[in-house]
Amino acid sequence: MTMQLPRVMADGPLAPIILESLQGEVIWVPWSTTATHNDVVALYTYGHPRVDGPLLDRFPGLRVISNYGVGVDHIDLAAAAARKIPVGNTPGILDGATADMGFALLLSTARRVVEGDHYARSPEFTTYDPGYMLGYEVHGATLGIIGLGRIGAQVAKRGRGFDMRVLYHNRHRRPETEAAVGAQYRSLDELLATSDYVMLCCPLNDATRGLINRQTLARMKPSAVLINIARGGVVETQDLYEALATKRIAAAGLDVTEPEPLPREHPLLKLPNVVIVPHLGSATIQTRRRMAELSIENLRAGLAGRPITHEVRA
Repeated sequence: MTMQLPRVMADGPLAPIILESLQGEVIWVPWSTTATHNDVVALYTYGHPRVDGPLLDRFPGLRVISNYGVGVDHIDLAAAAARKIPVGNTPGILDGATADMGFALLLSTARRVVEGDHYARSPEFTTYDPGYMLGYEVHGATLGIIGLGRIGAQVAKRGRGFDMRVLYHNRHRRPETEAAVGAQYRSLDELLATSDYVMLCCPLNDATRGLINRQTLARMKPSAVLINIARGGVVETQDLYEALATKRIAAAGLDVTEPEPLPREHPLLKLPNVVIVPHLGSATIQTRRRMAELSIENLRAGLAGRPITHEVRA
């Protein structure tokens, strides 16, 4: 008798490494399915599809949810826990790559790299003008980090490498981490008022949703730059657009937006003082390969009924 392969529902298209690694081990069910399947035993979230109680109730045989990535704000952890469905993610392997992207955005906004690239390619660039397209210095400036977790700590190390004064704000003070990376704790208001660059490295939850809004943006320097490598929902998009359009702050660098992607006609996309990349924080060959490996490891463990090494709890 041929053994029936477990059915796993996934959004996609999935990366080749995932398909190749699990070939012959599972049968993939498309996320778009609207049916209730008693034989679907796992969910694999590759992008950020919403996983909530009503969805979970459609699949009473679920044994595991495996997430490709660290952030699980798209998964209702309490709903999964209530149904005794473990959720796995991929922590500790994308911190450096995401911090690198944060600094890439910081440098490109400060020194107007994208604007400069467009101008250098244009018909208008016919004469060098030393007074044109001046930016802001990074070395010696003040970097304010909101969220001194694993990624935030990596950002702090990079800031120190640029001889920056590093401040941070966290819901709870982290003395050991601040000592290790040379960061100084400040209240949110003080960090916003004194930082030349504010980088968001916090998770998206009820406490941080909409944290950067019209009121908090108004506390920043007119010369300040906002960098978001967290989640788009941490920032009120319309408020940020207005702050940038009116030069209330100097610039922004965004790896993430809300919604994601922005509608193609969104006015934020037309501003010259914002750099936006399509959620590339962990997008290196090495990091994405390891993310695939860990998410597959979590999936296999859950399917086999073994404890998940990288389990997220509500």
